[in-house]
Amino acid sequence: MTVATADPQEVPASTQGRVIHPLWVRVTHWINAVAILVMIGSGWQIYDASPLFRFLTFPPSIALGNWLAGALLWHFAAMWVLVVNGIVYVTLGIATGRFRRKFLPIRPREVLADLRAALSGRLAHENLSVYNAVQKLLYSGVILAGIVIVLSGLAIWKPVQFHYLTSLFGGYDFARYVHFFAMTAIAGFIAVHVVMALIVPKSLRAMVLGS
Repeated sequence: MTVATADPQEVPASTQGRVIHPLWVRVTHWINAVAILVMIGSGWQIYDASPLFRFLTFPPSIALGNWLAGALLWHFAAMWVLVVNGIVYVTLGIATGRFRRKFLPIRPREVLADLRAALSGRLAHENLSVYNAVQKLLYSGVILAGIVIVLSGLAIWKPVQFHYLTSLFGGYDFARYVHFFAMTAIAGFIAVHVVMALIVPKSLRAMVLGS
């Protein structure tokens, strides 16, 4: 299986004397992490005020805001942080070519091969500067989910002002389902991301210190 060649500026510091993750990646990563956690916690409180599923509500102990109005304040505050920070991250990711180098190409056969290797504990993690096919798929997917959750959130927040956007999601009610499942996808990504950081602790160090 072939892998993309790492950019000289992003190979391990031990071999090139450079950081794995540039400063802008690390800063936007941690801002996104905080904003997303606040949005998910407050979103659960908002959801509980009008559940989509009879069998599912979130315990107050893991929700944020204590009540609907408080949750909305947290949610909107975090939303603007996420949007502004996300625009910076995506713009720099495209402008610097990092997204192209890190996330492309994504080949189904390589994804399946790396997934089997990961499940069997044989997936190598020596070179953190090169993403395997599963990482490429997951990171690209969570960026897409982030875009969907923001757009569906706008459709729910201002269904009259953004009626074209709301219609694109199939109406207000369906936009709520899209928003919920985008949140579920992001929460699932975070769970996998945290587990992998614990399994490969040097990846967490690299996101803090850069190398």
